[in-house]
Amino acid sequence: MTRKATNFLLRSGGVEDLGIVGGLCACAFDPRYGEAWTPAQCAGMFALPGVWMTIAVRDDQAVGFAMSRAILDDAELLLLAVDPAARRGGAGRALLRATIVEAQLRGATNLHLEVRSGNPAVALYAEEGFTKIGERRNYYRGAAGEQFNAQTFRRSIIEE
Repeated sequence: MTRKATNFLLRSGGVEDLGIVGGLCACAFDPRYGEAWTPAQCAGMFALPGVWMTIAVRDDQAVGFAMSRAILDDAELLLLAVDPAARRGGAGRALLRATIVEAQLRGATNLHLEVRSGNPAVALYAEEGFTKIGERRNYYRGAAGEQFNAQTFRRSIIEE
């Protein structure tokens, strides 16, 4: 898959892109919240069925990625990261929308995600039709040992 989205090229990613993923995770996630995945964790996900990754590229530079999986009629956005220098420029929205399209193509009717309470991305998810369906108390553990709640969201992605 390769498609143009606004001023980004979206392309499929794989284990060969784990260096890109590691770099984006390092800059995109504030370490005080403990949300970033390591390249090894991402590599482990590729061993599971139904996992895919989309990378946003602008001016030959990867500026973000989304890793997702689909199982039967449910899909989950596992991780979405955008380089802070590229934020508010549409990469996150383009990756989210591409995830929705791919999940639909894979037969999913719902897309789930989880995000730390207070994460600014919650506004994007709400704008894109996600509804909060639950909360996991003290789910994330930050670098200094503090704990943060995780909110779970869902959106129907049935094509009409």
